[in-house]
This record gives sequence, structure tokens and C-alpha cells, in this order.
Amino acid sequence: MRGGARAGRPDPLPHRTEPRAVRAALIGTALAFLLLFLVLPLVLVFAKAFEGGLGAWTAAVADPVARAAVRLTLLTTAIVVPINVVFGVAAAWAIARFRFRGRNVLVTLIDLPFSVSPVVSGLVFVLLFGAGGWFGPWLADRGIAIVFAVPGIVLATLFVTSPFVARELIPTIAAQGVTEEEAALTLGAGSWRTFLTISLPKIRWGLLYGGILCTARALGEFGAVSVVSGHVRGRTTTVPLHVEMLYNEYAFTSAFAVASILTLLALVTLGLKYALERRVGASRA
Repeated sequence: MRGGARAGRPDPLPHRTEPRAVRAALIGTALAFLLLFLVLPLVLVFAKAFEGGLGAWTAAVADPVARAAVRLTLLTTAIVVPINVVFGVAAAWAIARFRFRGRNVLVTLIDLPFSVSPVVSGLVFVLLFGAGGWFGPWLADRGIAIVFAVPGIVLATLFVTSPFVARELIPTIAAQGVTEEEAALTLGAGSWRTFLTISLPKIRWGLLYGGILCTARALGEFGAVSVVSGHVRGRTTTVPLHVEMLYNEYAFTSAFAVASILTLLALVTLGLKYALERRVGASRA
């Protein structure tokens, strides 16, 4: 059949004109790339993690410093993601539904973390809240620690993850239209009731998708957090920072053991993302 369609089944892409050999080469190249740069590193992480046996892996993971790093990573993520969800919904709603002075500036500011290096963003927080920064002496006089403490880690992670929810929701909200909301308001529904019962369900998949991306970035953030953390063992080291410190100390088995935890969290996040994409695709079919 034309286009390589199987017997008895229509070609899902009847417009394609590439020869079968070209398609096979492109697919093979993509699969080889994924195998080399995605699957192989994952296999190596777990192979190195269990190189010393299950006992060595358990000892590395059960280490108090490693557990403190996991707790701090999860705490930071638990703080950052809800804030970004609220900010993302508000910013996306304002940008998609209203025309106002400064709208383009707001869009640019939302995209700023994508264009600024995480290391540079972390340095900005040091210049603002560090001992020699603009607000550092004022904060020190009041016993408030931002840099080299948990608040600095939260702020740095919040900055680098802020665009994900908003960027996912802006086109979603813009494509929904306002017909149903206007009808609800006409029938006497209040603004909050209209939002919770009509608007929010329409954007729930985009909101969940953006939240998953935000969670993945928060769990694995390294650059900005590395600058503001101070690398204080057991206090300001997240899982990525703890892995780096172990690796620099030539504790390779322990480093990969702790890294396997982060890898498992990433795989869970990837699985949620895949399941959500399947659910969205099925709902649109």
C-alpha cells in the first residue's frame, strides 16, 4: 500500500512521502541517541549504586547526612510547587484573559529564569541577602539567615522553577474561551464559584502537567542551590549537592547509591508525565 500502510489498515499519516529506508534511518538514529544518552546512563547509575552489594547501598542511603539531604529536597519541593501553582494560575489567567499595560513585561519576566543561568540567579540572591549584600546587614541584625540556610535554597529553587506552570497554562487558558464563564456569571454564579466549578476543571490537565514539570526541576536543581547553600553537611545540602560532595571525596559507590534515589524520583515523575499525556490524549480523542 502507499505510505507503507499495513494491509487492511489505513495509513495514519497518508501525507508522508519519505521512503521506508529514510524513515528507518531516522527512527534508528533517534533510538540510538536515546539508548546512548538516556537508557545507558540510567543503567550505569544503578549498576554503580549496587556495585558494593545491597548492604553498601543501604548504608549509603541510611546515612544521617543522606537522609537529611532527602528531607531537605522533599521539603523544598513541597514548598516551591504549591507556590508556583498559585503564581502560575494567577499569571497565566491575567496574561491570557486580559490586555493591560505591562503585559509584555510580565511575559518576559516569566521567561527570565529560562534565559538566565541558574548559577547567576543564585549569585543574585547572594548579592541581595549575603553578609555583604544589600539586605544582608539588616537581616543579620535581626537574626534572619537567608543565604547559606534553608530560605535561600527555597528562594533559589522557586526562581528557577517559576515559569513551568505559567508557561503550560497560558496557551491552555487562551484556547478555552470565556463562553461558559460568561454564561455562569449571567446565571448568578459568583466569580470564585465560576472559577472553581467551570474554569479550573477545564485547565486541570495543563495544571497537573505544569506541576509535574515544576516538581521534576525542583527535585534536581543544582546550580542555583549550589551557590546559596554553603554546602553545610546535614543542614543545607540537597540530594544533588550531597551526591557531588560524595563524588568529589571519591566515595563513588555512596555517590551513585544516593544518586539512584534521585533517579527513582525522576523515573516516577516521568511515569506520571507519561500517564498524564496518555490521559489527555484519550480525553481529546
